Amino acid sequence: MIKCVIWDIDNTLLAGTYLEAASQPPPPDQGLLAVARELDGRGIVHALASKNPAEAADYVARATGLPFAAAECGWGRKSEAIGRIIGDLGLAADAVAFVDDDMLERAEVAAALPEVLVLTPEDAAEAVSWPVFSPAVITAEGRRRGQMYAQRRRRQEEARAFGGSRDDFLRDAGTEVLIAPAGPADLPRLHELSVRTHQFNTGTEPVTQDRLAAALADDDQRLTAVWLRDRFGDDGLVGGALTEPGWTVSRLVMSCRALGRGVLDALLAALCQQAAAGGAAELRVPCLITDRNVPLRLALAAAGFRAPASAAAPADPGQPVLFTRRLDGPLPVLPDWATVRERP
Repeated sequence: MIKCVIWDIDNTLLAGTYLEAASQPPPPDQGLLAVARELDGRGIVHALASKNPAEAADYVARATGLPFAAAECGWGRKSEAIGRIIGDLGLAADAVAFVDDDMLERAEVAAALPEVLVLTPEDAAEAVSWPVFSPAVITAEGRRRGQMYAQRRRRQEEARAFGGSRDDFLRDAGTEVLIAPAGPADLPRLHELSVRTHQFNTGTEPVTQDRLAAALADDDQRLTAVWLRDRFGDDGLVGGALTEPGWTVSRLVMSCRALGRGVLDALLAALCQQAAAGGAAELRVPCLITDRNVPLRLALAAAGFRAPASAAAPADPGQPVLFTRRLDGPLPVLPDWATVRERP
């Protein structure tokens, strides 16, 4: 699935060339603007990569009304600008499309970043009907994804200017994390997270809504959801965990927007505390070893979970590695901005 479309400006999102306008920059291309708005409503975010001054991006944002998650304007290679956007948004290259009217620019990006889907404006005009631009589930969080990435950029700008520690900034930002039992209305979003999330996902196959509903109906299983908000905005439901009998977390997922905001740490601490209160000697998290979920495995290690030494090179890459955390010693501490609600 494509998660982000990176647009050129001249003769692409704009119906003309920005720097060639005498007094009034050209208006948006109405056909491509309609495509961009439709994709925004599907939870696909937008960014800009253009050989223009920085004020061109500001103009395009005002003229189109689109919430751009990132903008790279300058005179270097487009592939380098796109690479910075991919890194800043925490995306995989194969989740990104790039639209440009210039054949040479498209060729340069395609050669340097072969996993990026490179499109002409004519291609982009038809993209709304393509499967890679058509997510099966569109949740409320998904429809606001572009807005939330814009909030993320403002949050990062303030964090860079903040003089204290990360935890001090999270408190200053009014961070609130709620960890609570999931309900029926949460199942579409939890399913969506299992599909879209790769960096913070212990598996690779989607968890169906039927499977999640079965967990809700079974008193021996726990389906946990995590919500996140702060003074910059409300991210909604950003993560979840499915805990099987015997205190085995068979699936753990978290949106990459929660990265660096203490949310995964809070969820792991809550799960450890719940398991210990339930009389468990250890908490188990089976996790597939993939190239993308290194951040999740680092978080598990930081929370005291350990895997066999052979986990670095598993004999069968298709089989999960079991991370375990003993619960007979000090438990991870829940941060003061996190609230946990237990099942009735």
